[in-house]
Amino acid sequence: MKNFLKSSGIYNLLGLVVAWMGIFAFFWWKAPPNFHSLDNFKTMARQDTIVAIATLGMTCIIICGGIDLSVGSVVAFVTVIIAALLQAHMSPWVSLLLGVGAGGAWGLFNGILITRLKVVPFIVTLGTYLLVRGAAKGLAHNRTIDSPASWLNDLTSQPTDHDAWRILPTGVWITIIGAIAVALMLKRTRFGRHIVAVGSNEQAARLCGVPVERVKLGVYCLAGLLVGLAGLMQYSRLTLGDPTAADGLELKVIAAVVIGGASLNGGQGSIFGSLLGAWIMTTISTGCSQMGLDNWVEQMVTGGIIVISVAIDRLRVRKD
Repeated sequence: MKNFLKSSGIYNLLGLVVAWMGIFAFFWWKAPPNFHSLDNFKTMARQDTIVAIATLGMTCIIICGGIDLSVGSVVAFVTVIIAALLQAHMSPWVSLLLGVGAGGAWGLFNGILITRLKVVPFIVTLGTYLLVRGAAKGLAHNRTIDSPASWLNDLTSQPTDHDAWRILPTGVWITIIGAIAVALMLKRTRFGRHIVAVGSNEQAARLCGVPVERVKLGVYCLAGLLVGLAGLMQYSRLTLGDPTAADGLELKVIAAVVIGGASLNGGQGSIFGSLLGAWIMTTISTGCSQMGLDNWVEQMVTGGIIVISVAIDRLRVRKD
């Protein structure tokens, strides 16, 4: 618990803010003038929603000492489900609920395999990464699924003149509300404290009466629902179901959590730190794109930041 509080404290968040300011200042200097415009900030916020929402669930999983490699596949699966339901003339609300529910079902499936078969999360979710991606391609018959227009398409769109009072797209507000809710859950509820306890020392938590298996099951189910919500945002951006979408998303999500100060050993992490990690990655991606740099430059910069973040975490663990 001490490590968790330390990693999620004000100093860690301030360090991330300073790091982002340095990255932003560099691109302000090097990128075109519109990089620091308000419109560009809004565009970055829209682009950040998918990774940010998925990051909420991944943070809980990593704090609990687990990992999930199936995130990108589940996001693609959810887009296919929503598009197929809309194409079958289901209402947008039903499509939304069943799509997000499908994400929760895959999360529950991961949790059951991990807790009942006692298989390490890396292996289980590596398997479901392929299983879910294959299921998405099979349902879509290896092609995209077009769907009729609905209000779901507008979740990540900029507000129009008649609803300019929203300032930001609905998807961004959903991300903010979700982040606050998950952060409060981790800090203020028994379930949240149990998540930290299991990640810090599973055996000690078990001896203290923590229902370890139920906690893990709950964490993966919650993360699955949040990934389902990220899939909804992906559908809103694409306005169709795409079984090949979000390829490699899980790596971006894990990277954001690690950059945000979470330890892959479990027991520590911060929702707002993870969101800042996602925002840093979005800033790098946008800046590199506007400078006309090749994708490999962005990948190398992001990879370097991840390596530095992990090295800092290891040094902190050794010091403790």
